[in-house]
Amino acid sequence: MGSILNKPQDSTNRTVGNQLQAIPIVTIISLIFFGGIGWRLSYLQLQQGELNLQKAEQNHTRIVPKPPVRGSIFDRNGEVLATNRLSFSAYLWPKAQKEKNWAKNRNAIAQILDIDPEDLQKRVETAGYNYPSLIPIARNLTPEQITILEEYHSQLKWVEIDDGKIRHYPQGKLAAHILGYTGELDPQELEQKKSEGYRLGDVMGKMGVESAYESQLRGEWGGLRLKVDGAGRIVSFLGQKPAKAGKDLTLTIDAKLQQAAETALGTRKGAVVALDPNNGEVLAMASYPSFDPNIFSAPITPKIWQELQSQGNPFLNLGLRAFPPASTFKIITATAGIESGKYPPNTVLGTYPYINVSGTKFREWNRKGFGRMGYVSAMAWSSNTFFGQVGRGAGGRELIKWARKFGFGKPTGIELEGETAGLIADDAWKRRNFRNWGWTVGDTVNMSIGQGFTSATPLQVAVMFSAIANDGYLVKPHLLKKDNQTAQFSQVSLNLKPTTLSTIQQGLRAVVERGTGTRLNSPDTPPGAGKSGTAEAPPGKAHAWFGAYAPFEQPEIVVVAFTQHSGSGGGSIAAPIARQVMEAYFKPDSSNTEKTTP
Repeated sequence: MGSILNKPQDSTNRTVGNQLQAIPIVTIISLIFFGGIGWRLSYLQLQQGELNLQKAEQNHTRIVPKPPVRGSIFDRNGEVLATNRLSFSAYLWPKAQKEKNWAKNRNAIAQILDIDPEDLQKRVETAGYNYPSLIPIARNLTPEQITILEEYHSQLKWVEIDDGKIRHYPQGKLAAHILGYTGELDPQELEQKKSEGYRLGDVMGKMGVESAYESQLRGEWGGLRLKVDGAGRIVSFLGQKPAKAGKDLTLTIDAKLQQAAETALGTRKGAVVALDPNNGEVLAMASYPSFDPNIFSAPITPKIWQELQSQGNPFLNLGLRAFPPASTFKIITATAGIESGKYPPNTVLGTYPYINVSGTKFREWNRKGFGRMGYVSAMAWSSNTFFGQVGRGAGGRELIKWARKFGFGKPTGIELEGETAGLIADDAWKRRNFRNWGWTVGDTVNMSIGQGFTSATPLQVAVMFSAIANDGYLVKPHLLKKDNQTAQFSQVSLNLKPTTLSTIQQGLRAVVERGTGTRLNSPDTPPGAGKSGTAEAPPGKAHAWFGAYAPFEQPEIVVVAFTQHSGSGGGSIAAPIARQVMEAYFKPDSSNTEKTTP
C-alpha cells in the first residue's frame, strides 16, 4: 500500500519539479519578448523619434514655398534693364504619384502644359513621395492653360496654380551679353547648389551680370506652412516666413549709349567697347550676333534653339574674344622703342616698300613706303616698315614686356565669365608649340605690327587706349556702381616717361587730323585721337579695328570698334562706328550731364 501511495507522490514531485524548472525558461522568454518590445519602443521614441515626428508632420502639414523677388538691374541713370513681371506657375503635390490614376493624369497634365511626360516623371521622382512642399512643374502659364487646369481641377486635384514673378528684360536684346539671363537649375546644378539653399525649380543667373552677381540678386526663399486633413484639404494656417527680396544693382553702362553702340555695329559680326578711361567704368559693350534674354523666362523649345544657333553663336561676347590687334598694337611698339632708349621721340627713319628679314618681306601697306618720317607721321599713316624697324631694333623681349604691362596676355578681370586672355607669345611658348623652334627676328617684326601670334580682345585694346588717354595708368574695367558712386577701381601706373606719352598722344591725334582716321571727325564731337588697324585673317576677309578717345585734352571716353572679316580697312569700316558712338555720347540732350560738349 505504502509503495502504491508513494509512487503517485514521486510522480507529483517530479511534475512539480519540472514545472519549477520551466519557470526560469518562461521568464527568460518573456523578458526577451517584452524586452524586445521595450527596446523597439525606446528606439522608436528616443533614437527615431525626431524622424518619425517629421514624417507624421509631413502627413498633416504642407509647405507652400514663396520664392524671393529677384533684384532689379539699372543702368547708371536709373533706366531699368532687368526686372520681374507677374506670371502664373503650375505646381504638383508629391503624393499625386500614389494615386491609382497617376499615369493617366500625368499625361493629361503634360499635354495641357506642353511638356514631355517623361520630363515631368523625372521631376517628381527627383523630389520623391515625401517631398514636403509643392513641386514646380511649369512656369509662365498662358491664360488658356490656366483655364483648362481650372476646368479639370476635380480630376487634377493635386495640381495647384500660384502667381509669382519671372525675369523680364524690358529693353529686349539691349545689353544682352552684359546682362545675361536666368534659367532653371538642371539636375547637376541642383545637386551642386543644394548646400547653398537652392531647391527644385529654382532659377539662377546663367550668364553675364545675372550670373556674376547671383548671390546679391537672388534673395531668400520664404513660404506658408499649412495644416491639412487626410484628403489634403487645408485645415489651418500654421505660420509664414516672408521671402527676402534680392538686392537691386546699378551698372556703369549707359542704356542710350549702349543702344547707340548696338545700332552703329548693326548686323556686322564684331564688338564695340566704350570705357571711361579714368576709372575703367564700362559705358557700353555691344556684340553681334545677339539674343533676347526674355526667351529664357519660359522653357526653350527645340525650334527656338535652332533659330538662335542659325545666327552663328549669339551667346558669344566678341568683346571678350581675342583677335590679332593689327596696327592698334603700334602704340605698344612705340612705347617699347622710346622707353628702351634705342629710338627716342625725335627718331626719324626711312620707310620702304618692304623690309627684308631673313628672306621674308614685310611689306608696307601702300606697297611703296612714305619716305622719311618720325613717330607722329608714322602713327598718322600707320607705316608698317617704320614700326617694323623700331620693333626689330628694340627687340622681342622689350615688345613682350610692354605688351604685358599694358594688360595683354591676361584677362582684364571684368566681372563677366568667358573672358579670354589673348596671347603674347615668347620664346618658351613657341618652343612648346613649334617643335622646339625658338623665337626669331621675323616673329618680333610680325609682333611689332600686331600680327603673327599676337592676339587681344576689344576690351584689352580699350584698356590700352585708356592708358594713353589718362596719362599712363592701367585701369581695370568693371560694370558695377555702388550706392550711385563709382565702385572701387584699380589704377596702376605704367611709369611711362612724359615724352613717351606726349609723342604717342600727338601721333594718335595726327591719325584723326590728317591720317588714316579722318572719318572719326564730326562737327558733333570735340577733337579726338585714335588709331586704325586692319588685321590679316586668312583665308577670309580682314578684320577692321579702330580705337579712339575724346576730348583730346581731357579724355572722358574711349571707344574701340571691331568688325570680324569685314574685308576693308579699320579707317573706313570701324572708324565710322566709333564716330557714331562718340556722337551719341556728346549729344547735348544725352542723359550724361557731366560730359564735355564741343
